[in-house]
Order: sequence, then C-alpha cells, then structure tokens
Amino acid sequence: MHKPDYDSSIVNLMASISVALGANASGYAPLQTLSRYRFADRPVVLLLVDGMGDALLRRFPDSALQRQRIGTLTSVFPSTTASAITSLHTGVAPQQHAITGWHMWLKELGSVAAILPFAPRHGGAPYSSAGWTPATLIGAPPLTERLDCPCHQLSPSHIVDSDFSRAGAGRAHRSGYASLEEFFGRLVQLVSDGAPRYVFAYWSELDALAHAHGAASAQVSEHFLTFDRAFAMALEALRGSGALLLASADHGLIDTTPQHTLQLEHHPRLAQTLALPLCGEPRAAYCYLRPGRERQFLDYLNAELPHACAAIPSAQLVDEGWFGRGAAHPQLQARIGDYVVLLKENYVLSDRLANERRFSQIGVHGGVSGAEMTVPLVVCEP
Repeated sequence: MHKPDYDSSIVNLMASISVALGANASGYAPLQTLSRYRFADRPVVLLLVDGMGDALLRRFPDSALQRQRIGTLTSVFPSTTASAITSLHTGVAPQQHAITGWHMWLKELGSVAAILPFAPRHGGAPYSSAGWTPATLIGAPPLTERLDCPCHQLSPSHIVDSDFSRAGAGRAHRSGYASLEEFFGRLVQLVSDGAPRYVFAYWSELDALAHAHGAASAQVSEHFLTFDRAFAMALEALRGSGALLLASADHGLIDTTPQHTLQLEHHPRLAQTLALPLCGEPRAAYCYLRPGRERQFLDYLNAELPHACAAIPSAQLVDEGWFGRGAAHPQLQARIGDYVVLLKENYVLSDRLANERRFSQIGVHGGVSGAEMTVPLVVCEP
C-alpha cells in the first residue's frame, strides 16, 4: 500500500503556488523541489492531465512531458478526481475539504451523492435545485480567492459551468473548450503576453479513454502522444513569454478484469451487514455497518475475500494521516463510513441501486497501488 506523502504530494504543489502568489499558508509545506523557481511577476500555469500517472509517462521516455519531468508526487487518498481536484482547487487535503470520493453519504442532506455531478446517486434534480451548492459542503474556500493575481480556469465545455466547476473556480474567469487544438490555443492566448496571472488548465480525455479501454490500451497511448505533440507545440509558442508551466495529474490508473470485479449482489451475507450503499470508490469502498453486524462483516471478508481486500477502521486511516494532516473537517468521519475496504492487486468492489444499470470500467483508480497513487511533476520555463 502506498500512503500519500503530505510532504511531497499534489497538496504540497498547491502550497508552493499558494505561498508564492500571495495566499496564506495552508498548513502544508511547499515543495522543496520548486524552491529554485520564480513564481512572482510572471504567468503561472498548472496543467492538470486527468489520469496521467507517472507509470504512463515513463512508458514514453522520448515524450516532451517526460523530458521536462523533474520528479514525482503522490496523489491524495482516495486517489480519485473528486478528492484530488478539490485539493487542487482549495490547496488542502481531504482531511480539511472532506470531499471523499465519487459517491458520498451526505448526512446533512440525508442522501448518497454523486458528488461531481452534484446530484443524488439515484438520479433526479441536482442539489442546487434545492438551494445547495458544493461550496456549502466543501470545507475550504477556493485558492483563487486568496491569490494576488488574476486567475483563469480552462475546463471542457460540458462541465465549465457545472455546479462543482463554479465552486472550485471561485473568482477565476472560466473558459470552456471543445477540442485539443482549442485547449492549447486558449492556454497560449492567456499567457503569451507575459502578464502575471494564474491559470488552472484541466484536460480530461486521457482519463476517459483509460476508463473505457484500459490504461495500457492502444487508444490511451495514441491519445497521449497526440497530446504530447500539442504540448510541445504550445511550449514553442510560449517561448519568450516568461511563463512558468507546471504539469501533473490527479491520479494514475490500473487495469482490472471481469474476474477481478466483485459485485456485492454476489455476496449477500456481506450485503446484509451494510446500512447504506457502498460509498467512495470501487478501489476504496466506505462501508456503513448495521448495528451489531461488525463481526459478521469482518468474518466474511476474512474468510471469503482475504485475497482481494482488507478492511481497515476508517478512524484508523484518519489517525494514520491517510486523508491529510491537522484538524479534520467536522463531517469527515461521517463521509468515510465505519470501515474502508481497500482492494488488493487489481480488484474492484461495486454495488448497484435498484434503478442503476450494470456498469464497468477497465481502467480504474481510487486505490493505494503505486500506479494509482504516483503522479509526475513536470516543470517548463519555455
């Protein structure tokens, strides 16, 4: 198991940006590896490539991104976009912001949420239709509210105005794009004048292809090389701009198989112990137990599934610093259940609501393997 290193994580990357651009300290130390770079009085870009784990980058030693790579970082726990991108937006770990995975039990709403769509897992109207916003559930304000420079956020057009994107962007000016050419075109346009500003640029297609075809698939390799060529061309276009461009990822991925996919419906004695649907991620599932069923829950996992998973009290993971350091959000414990089931090797554990269709992915993340947890740190001064 690879535990997040909150001295060298994406949270510490944000601490470097935060402190250098005028925000207050977040409680997490800036990265020592970035101390030699100047941030002030220049454009600073954070290019976030969803799913670009360090294992993927190392497969392409001649790529422009790999040649500019100066080291690695860890993601947060769980190693998933919902938790990691909230850390990138706020500058703090899940311990503080308490966004703990794709599916979350929100005690204050009495609902299991799909948090990035900001809607109930069972479907229906988003929570915003009832007057709730993600900002009311996230335990820290957007980093852009504290920076001493203009801020911009580039996101895919289909999510740029979503409830969660608006909450994360804060006061940043949001721009959407519909293609790779438009993505890098807008990025170059934003920073080519050399004026001080902070740009968070988010690319999601690599992760989507990995989910559908697998992290090791030809589709992912082809897309990465196309993206890398566009990245190299953008660096040329920015030559002389004075920009500092940082690139990293929210997580990596591993590939699973049908034989390593555990469906809760096939384990009825385990399902009997649960008071709520599984929350979190298929690679790190939060389990809420019915009263008096703890022994049945643990005995079943130890007897039937020891090869596939391990159950750890969620409070223990908090105490051991998996979710971060420092004071915890008041709702953190309520959002991570009684036990966290960590999946071994490339196993996943999933369930279905009565109205949900069967759903599967090849590329998965959220767990604690090195491939999921380790992301690259790329630094360019074109």
